[in-house]
Amino acid sequence: MPDPQYSPPRGLRRRSLLSAIALTGLTPAWATPAAAPAHLEALLTEVVKHHATLVHASYADSLALAQVLSQRIEALVAAPSASSLAAAREAWIRARQTYGQTEAYRFYGGPIDAEDGPEPRINAWPLDEAYIDSVAGRPGSGFINNPSITLDKATLTALNERQGEENIATGWHAIEFLLWGQDERDDGPGQRPPEDFIDGKAPHAARRRQALTVMMALLLDDLRSVLDAWAPGADNYRAAFERGGLESVRKIIIGVGTLSRGELAGERIEVALASRQQEDEHSCFSDTTHHDVVANAQGLLNVWQGRYQRADGSVLQGPGLQRVIERVDAKLAQRIDRQMRQSLRLAQAIPAPFDQQIRASNKAGRARLKALADSLSAQARDLARAAQGLGLQHLQKG
Repeated sequence: MPDPQYSPPRGLRRRSLLSAIALTGLTPAWATPAAAPAHLEALLTEVVKHHATLVHASYADSLALAQVLSQRIEALVAAPSASSLAAAREAWIRARQTYGQTEAYRFYGGPIDAEDGPEPRINAWPLDEAYIDSVAGRPGSGFINNPSITLDKATLTALNERQGEENIATGWHAIEFLLWGQDERDDGPGQRPPEDFIDGKAPHAARRRQALTVMMALLLDDLRSVLDAWAPGADNYRAAFERGGLESVRKIIIGVGTLSRGELAGERIEVALASRQQEDEHSCFSDTTHHDVVANAQGLLNVWQGRYQRADGSVLQGPGLQRVIERVDAKLAQRIDRQMRQSLRLAQAIPAPFDQQIRASNKAGRARLKALADSLSAQARDLARAAQGLGLQHLQKG
């Protein structure tokens, strides 16, 4: 087994939405979710059911685009070339942008990140490249270069996060690393050559192809499992969620609040601003972190508005979280709506590549990222106030 040195995971401690509420000093209008006023019950049911529809559609699109990526990877493995590698990279970027919008459905113990959920296999990050494959100065590192390790689903699953959270063996970023390689350039992504997948051109090329194939198969399995949990008309998580009323609204608020403040503003922007390290950007190998940020901000707005534009261009529209907050505090709802839209605009204005925006010398880039983090934090605080207005006091996972 590979035994890379363990180092503590980078990043700030995630701030729960509960801590944001503590800063508001507000008193809830009623004591517990069960005490929600009767005039909101029908609306809550409508909002929760529509939210479940958005979640299912989002994961269906994510799986469909991951299947396209799988086909491109199959083509790469069958005939490695510059063109087949470029096609696989293009498919990864497209699929990743759609998956990024689903992260607004995390952080409350749902099917994606329950204790036994697949999120650590799907999207774990940051990643120690040397745990997987050769890196600069360490040509024999990683499980790919260790023929004693069988490359199958069970083994890669067991290797994922073994002896450290950065020891990643599965998911989007492991696949990204194999497609692009290390990012050692200031002006672009990693430059892994197609020869790395060709027998006789690079050591363990066959194992590299096998690892990529297995990683992709595991990603599809895990995305299917989440999609099935949200499928309509089944005895599954969705069925219970749709009956949850205000408790399910609590979960929705936890998801958007935690992604806004703790994850996107904190882990993905503030950590990178503080460290100024290239590998503290989310999709560092492909240099597409700017896409990740936009996708997350779009996902937050999707949940708030109850609107999702599908991969085929069609639009799902219905009552979102905004509708509930409007009934409790119309002015607060307007402010959150403006803030959410502003956050998305600020995210869309981040130039690529992200790693150049966090450099100490790039004052304008750092200021842009700081403004985005501040906007995301502000909307999280207002979401906490909105939760208080609904009588929700326990805004923690679960």
